[in-house]
Amino acid sequence: MFLKNILLKDYTTYKIGGKAKYFFVARNEQDLIDAIKKARQDNLSFFILGGGSNVLFDDNGFDGLVIKLELDKYEVKDNKIFTESGILLKRAVDLALGNELTGLEWANGIYGTVGGAVRGNAGAFGHFTSEVVDSVKVLDSDTLEIKEIKDYQFGYRDSYFKQNRNLIILSVVFKLEKGRKEDIEKEMNRISNYRKERHPLDYPSAGSVFKNVANLKIDKFKELGFVPAGYLIEQAGLKGKIIGGAQISEKHANFIVNINEAKAKDIRDLIDLVKKTIMEKYGVKMEEEIVVL
Repeated sequence: MFLKNILLKDYTTYKIGGKAKYFFVARNEQDLIDAIKKARQDNLSFFILGGGSNVLFDDNGFDGLVIKLELDKYEVKDNKIFTESGILLKRAVDLALGNELTGLEWANGIYGTVGGAVRGNAGAFGHFTSEVVDSVKVLDSDTLEIKEIKDYQFGYRDSYFKQNRNLIILSVVFKLEKGRKEDIEKEMNRISNYRKERHPLDYPSAGSVFKNVANLKIDKFKELGFVPAGYLIEQAGLKGKIIGGAQISEKHANFIVNINEAKAKDIRDLIDLVKKTIMEKYGVKMEEEIVVL
């Protein structure tokens, strides 16, 4: 059964967004298939929502159906973790630790679902989700066919699944390696402490807003192979800039935070300001990591 007029800000880490005309929670594959069928019957556009950690909904909401995926089964066997797409990535990290499997430590502290992490090839500290993905099961929303995909391509914050929007990730198998629990836990703690020290965790946000920039040469980042977006934003003098209830974080310039009941327009205006300023100063086009609806 579709719910009506559900506030989307309650389902995103930004705490921003108007009402969805219709809203449905899919707890299994059949739920999802049924919801898509019903949306088609009623001629509704639909949006698949995971953890809501990288999306900015409009203040006017969504004039269609938002399907929230809460597929949450998992299993650990040998050095592989099977997890449905609605499970939080942090849960997969904890499962790896509990089973003495290494390869996901870098994801400690990243909020969002497994499905979202695979779709956007989430990464941190020089590592990416793609490094540990063994196989992915998807639903083709055009044909409603379920299939397993092993021959896929990943890019920087990009994937085969992101490029083919008809493919909805249902589950993922991570292939990890055996490790020592003490070493895994130590690395997880190091990463957690790093995030606490350098990321603005006290305010609602969607994490890093912009992709790092590869097509720009700055000597100090030559070995890194890219220029951090936060560095460019800070060098452009935009760190701490406020529009309405939103701010380019004073702690990390690639975060735009909701400091005082920000509207989606406030976030979008800051995004536009960053893109315009960086283009004028460096001649490069900044690309968003987050999904802006």
